[in-house]
Amino acid sequence: MTETTAVMICGHGSRDDGAIEEFNKLAGHFSERLPEFNVESGFLEFATPVIRTGLEKLKERGAKRIVCVPGMLFAAGHVKNDLPSEVNNYGAENPDIEMIFARELGIDKRLLEAAKQRIEAAERDAPGDIPREETLLMVVGRGTNDPDANSNVSKVARMLWEGMGFGWAEVSYSGVAFPLVDAGLERTVKLGYRRIIVFPYFLFTGILVRRIYDWADAAATANPDIQFLKASYLNDHDLLIDTFVDRVREALDGDNAMNCALCKYREQIIGFEGDVGAPQAGHHHHVQGVGTDGHGADDHGVVHGHGHSHSHGHHHHDDES
Repeated sequence: MTETTAVMICGHGSRDDGAIEEFNKLAGHFSERLPEFNVESGFLEFATPVIRTGLEKLKERGAKRIVCVPGMLFAAGHVKNDLPSEVNNYGAENPDIEMIFARELGIDKRLLEAAKQRIEAAERDAPGDIPREETLLMVVGRGTNDPDANSNVSKVARMLWEGMGFGWAEVSYSGVAFPLVDAGLERTVKLGYRRIIVFPYFLFTGILVRRIYDWADAAATANPDIQFLKASYLNDHDLLIDTFVDRVREALDGDNAMNCALCKYREQIIGFEGDVGAPQAGHHHHVQGVGTDGHGADDHGVVHGHGHSHSHGHHHHDDES
C-alpha cells in the first residue's frame, strides 16, 4: 500500500516569510515521521508551491492514493470549502487516483497539552511568582466567518482555564470575529488580575501573531501595574506532529470523522441560515502563489475596528496562519 499511497500537506499560506519557513520545517518533520509514504506540501494561497503543484509531483512519482491533510487547526471556510474544492477537482481530472481528505487538527488532547506547555514556558520565564488564581488567560484565535470554528477557540480556552487553574479566561480574535485582541485586553484589564497571559492559538508566526503581541505590548505600557506575558504559539511541537500523523492514520483506517454537527453549510445555524447548501467552490484563485511579504502587501481579512465583520479585500474564512 505505501508504495502507491502518498500524503499531501495542505497549508493555508501566508505573505510572511517566517510563517512559510515554519510550515516547511513542520512538513520536514512530517516526512521524517512517515518514511513509508511520499510526502509533499503546498499552499492554498499566497505562497508557493501551490497545492496542485504538490499533487502533480506525487502523481509523477506513481501515487495511486493521496491523503490530503489540512494544515489548519479548525474547520472553517478553507477546510469546509476551499480545500475540498481543490481535492475534488484534482480527483475529477485524475480518476485513477484515489483522493482522501483527512480532517483538520481540531480540538485534541495532545494539542491542549502542547498549549499547556507553551503557557507554562511563559510562566517560567516571567519575573515574580504570581499564582494562577490571580492570573487571567487570554486565548487568541484567528477569527473566521464561521461561528462553529470560532466557538472552538472558546472551548480550548475553557479547557485550559479549568485544567490549569487560572482565575479567569477570555477569548479574543486577531481579525473578522469580535472581540479583537485590543478590545478584549481593554476589557480584561478592568477585572483586577495581577497577570494576563496572552496565548495565540496559532500554528505558525506571521503578521497576525506579531500584531497580537504588539497589542499585548501596548496594553502592558498602558497598564504598568499588570504583568503581561506573551506565550508562544504551537509551532512544531512534538505533540502537534503526533496529531498530524494521527490524522493520516484516521483517513487510511476509515475513521475520518469530520466536524459537521454545527457546520453552517449543512445545518441552519442562527444568523447563517442562508449558507446551507452553498456550492463547494474555492475562493482563493486570485491569491494562489502570489508570493510572501517581499511584495509588501498587507494581510487580508483583518478587521480594523471593534465589532465590524467587514474587511479590506475578501473575508477570511479560516483561522490558521
